[in-house]
Amino acid sequence: MTFTRRSISTSFLALSAVSLTSLSLSAGPALAKSRGKLVARARESLHELEASSPAARRASKSAHAVLVFPSVLKAGFVFGAETGDGVLFEGGKAVGFYNLSGGSWGLQIGGQDFAYALFLMTPNALEYLHKSAGWQAGTGPSITVINKGAAAEVDTTTATHDVLAFPYNGKGLMADLTFQGAKITRIHD
Repeated sequence: MTFTRRSISTSFLALSAVSLTSLSLSAGPALAKSRGKLVARARESLHELEASSPAARRASKSAHAVLVFPSVLKAGFVFGAETGDGVLFEGGKAVGFYNLSGGSWGLQIGGQDFAYALFLMTPNALEYLHKSAGWQAGTGPSITVINKGAAAEVDTTTATHDVLAFPYNGKGLMADLTFQGAKITRIHD
């Protein structure tokens, strides 16, 4: 069997993507020790989003809850993975901890660290999150991604969607920044 530089780098990146996903599965014990820090980072991250986005400020005023992932790591080269831990805020109080993780394949390359804020706009979306202990994109509540670059507005039309997702604070370079294939799971003690 002959190894080429291309096959080695492809294998390395695929292994990195798989490792990133497995890290999310073992994050429970580490998260338990640092929940206070996660809450502080999530709260600060949400304030940064609201300060920079009028649409997020409007969504925040009418949302039933906000699920904030202050740091989501995403990497990929053909095969990709993403993971991050977040906090559910209801009435400004931290009431739960969640993990976002996912895998994908296709035309993608790069790596990125970004934040996600999910504004749960309807009582049904919040109820679904509590009863199911999480959800996978494409099932459960409908998710509308509000792209900062698209100058999207939150108005009476978008505010009726179940969940408004705001990706923000991106650092790095990734060809695709979607919510596709992501799963949100409650982290239990």
